[in-house]
Amino acid sequence: MIALLIRDLVLAVRAGGGFGLGLAFFLILTVLVPFGVGPEGSLLQAIAPGILWVGALLACLLSLDRIFALDFEDGSLDLLATAPVPLEGVVVMKAAAHWVTTGLPLTLAAPVLGLLLNLEASGYGWLVLSLSLGTPALSMIGTFGAALTVGLKRGGLLLSLLVLPLYVPTLIFGAEVVRRGADGLATSAAALMLAGITLATIALLPFAAAAALRVNLR
Repeated sequence: MIALLIRDLVLAVRAGGGFGLGLAFFLILTVLVPFGVGPEGSLLQAIAPGILWVGALLACLLSLDRIFALDFEDGSLDLLATAPVPLEGVVVMKAAAHWVTTGLPLTLAAPVLGLLLNLEASGYGWLVLSLSLGTPALSMIGTFGAALTVGLKRGGLLLSLLVLPLYVPTLIFGAEVVRRGADGLATSAAALMLAGITLATIALLPFAAAAALRVNLR
């Protein structure tokens, strides 16, 4: 399993489209928002939590179709499906590799980009915490969507349409954690809901994704 994780990390770095592309998209979105809504500090401060979370969510979408596509094209996915390792474990490793190359860099870069949106100083810690709790759910949900659409030609658009509605609860509670933290309000309820969503996706979606892969590989 660890070897599979390392292999996926190496392939993601070599192939591109993960680490660099997600960060570039996140940066461009954050830079463009002040041009679109105006440079007023109070307005940017009010929308910063939502914009940062939307940017992270959309950046995660960019590389979802590559999670299983390369393995499907070269036949590696068939070998993984017949290997003496549970396919659910393969799904978890794929999701972990996606998070390390996409979710983790976005989490680390978010406080820097928060400066461009005039995020309240008290919100930076909550921003990192919320992204740390929520981005694993984005990767796991995205892996499930990639398993549903593996093998489909031009499945990227369909993947986005399938995954985006499932991302909404994570987006709502993630942005709420940052918003309430920046305003000095209690964040425990929103943070617990966000953590609960992540734990539920990690517990349930590997089985659903593995079942989808078995169907698509028949």
